[in-house]
This record gives sequence, structure tokens and C-alpha cells, in this order.
Amino acid sequence: MPNQKTASHQNNFGLLRLVFATLVIVSHSFEIIDGDRTREPFARLFGTLTVAEVAVAGFFIVSGYLIAQSYETSESVLSYLSKRVLRIYPAFIAASLFCIVIVGPLAGADLAALPITNWATICSRILTLQIPQLPHVFAGQHYPSLNGSMWTIAYEFRCYIVVVILGSLSLLRSKIILPLTVVLWLVSILTTPDWPQLRLEAVFGRIHETARLTAFFLTGTCFFLYRDRLVYRNKVALFAAIGLVIALFVPRLVGPGVAIFGGYLIFWFAFLSNAPRLNAVNSKTDLSYGIYLYAWPLQMLLIRYVAGISPESVIVLTVLFCGLLAYVSWTFIERPALSQKTLLRDRHHARRSLDLPQSG
Repeated sequence: MPNQKTASHQNNFGLLRLVFATLVIVSHSFEIIDGDRTREPFARLFGTLTVAEVAVAGFFIVSGYLIAQSYETSESVLSYLSKRVLRIYPAFIAASLFCIVIVGPLAGADLAALPITNWATICSRILTLQIPQLPHVFAGQHYPSLNGSMWTIAYEFRCYIVVVILGSLSLLRSKIILPLTVVLWLVSILTTPDWPQLRLEAVFGRIHETARLTAFFLTGTCFFLYRDRLVYRNKVALFAAIGLVIALFVPRLVGPGVAIFGGYLIFWFAFLSNAPRLNAVNSKTDLSYGIYLYAWPLQMLLIRYVAGISPESVIVLTVLFCGLLAYVSWTFIERPALSQKTLLRDRHHARRSLDLPQSG
């Protein structure tokens, strides 16, 4: 069995991310047509989280594991941050511009009538990883947003900063991570999504969502920190699956249940042995981020222009067109940006070699 202690190339994280991104499309397609959440599969079955919410939780759990590993293997905080910026910002900027310049007019916005101050706001929202906004888009449709999925990206990037803070204080590998995660879960349970907004929401996010998503992220980090003690067995995975199903029926416990039981299932699947075909899916060409960024606007346009379209048709057409956009994003934006990480590492090594004392 491949060693589950480190996320080498012999894992199924690529497949998991692709599945999570596709599940978000499936979930949203049932709800955003007419705002009827009760048709969404998990909401109808369990009455707590939707499929999309479980998928987003999975994204954060996986990210908590992989980002903690990235921090540990980075040569410096600057190196770590540069890798995170290169992974998040280029594709986010491109998707935001796509939503504003292409989707906006198709959704009813008049770009020519926008005052210069609106463009300044648009730029500031992109820099702070906020959802792009234009007046009068998708008027008459439920959830009239240019990209209702993008809101999680800022929370994701804040988690990257949390790792820097914990690492700089020498707390990342300490025993404080586990109780900190428990405290965050308690905060997320005791608060509600409709608490008043903070003035600095763009910086700190909503209290409930910050606690909840950071708790998912740090749960994944705990799986990484305790990787030497964790063993992934089929029988335990079966019990975890049963625990997950039970937790999905309990509103107050569904978050921690998804994190603990779902987390175990995620990493059990990620480190399955003798699965080269699964390992290869979405590993060299990672479409998951692009699919997540472009799915919502495509779904909303389909609903706007195809009268009476069914959720199933929205799913199929969105996956098809979104896959094409995600491939373009990966080929021309994400992969070239990620290649800069290698250049930065080589430059760092070159500088270090120049600083070494010369023999002789």
C-alpha cells in the first residue's frame, strides 16, 4: 500500500477534487432554477446539508491536508505564499473578467453605462477574491448573482493565511491544532448564517462561515498532522460511512460529522492501494478549479435562455461546456502560472548556492 503519510502522486486527490466540483454542479442545478431547495437530493433526503455543501466541505478538508503539507515542504513563507497566490489568483481573475465582460451583458448588464467608480469597485473585489457584481444581472431569476459559487474562494485563501500564522508561531505541529479545531466547531454550531455582517467582511468573512469552513480546513490539517498514527482500513471506512449517514440527519452535528467521518472516508479513498487508473484521473490536467469557477454563470445562462429547462439538462450541458472552459483555463492560465513555481524554486536555489562559502 502506498504510504498515506504524504500526498505523493500515488493518490486519488485529483479524482476527488473533480468529483466534488461536479457534485456542486449537480446540486445547484436542482435549486437555482426556481429556488426550490427541497428538490435538491441531499436536502430532500436528509434535510440538513445539500450535496454542494458536502462537496465544498470535502474541498476544504482535502485542502487542509495538502496545504499543511505544502507549508511544511516550502523553503520559506514567501515561497509558500507565492505558490498559493499562483494557484488561486490567475484563474480567479480570468473567471471574474469572463463573468463581467461576457456573462454580464448576456445577463442584462449595461457595461457602457457603468461609472468609473464601479470599475474601481470591480477591481477591488477581484483583488479581495469577492464575487464579481454588476447591476441588473439575471433579473427575475432566483439567486441573481454573476457567480454564486465564488464566495468560498476568499475563505479558502484566508485558511492559507491561518496556516502561515500558526506556522510562524510554531503552533502548526503542536497539540493546539486539535482543540482549536474543536473550538471552531463549537463556534460554528452556536452561531447562525444570518448573523449581522461585519464591516470588514471582505477581510474576515462572516463569523459563522469563517468558523465552519476553517474548522473543515483544520480538520484536514489534523489528518495530516496525525498521519503517522492513522491507518485506513476498509472496515473502519464502512463504520465511517454509517456514521456519516447518521450525522447527515442531525442539524447540530452534521458539520463535525461530515468532517470526522467524511474526512476519514476521503483519505481512505485518496490512499487506496493498487489503483493506478484512479491515480491518473485529473492528476496532470486538473480541471476541478476551472469547473468550480465557471459552472454557476453557465447554469444561470442556460436557465435564462432555455425556457423550461430541466435540472438534468442543466447538469449535462453545464458539465459539457464547463469542462471545455476548465480545459482552456488549465492550459492557458493555471498551468503556465503554476510553472512559475518551478522558476521561483530554481532562482531560490541559485541564490542559496551563491551564498555558500567557496572551498579552496
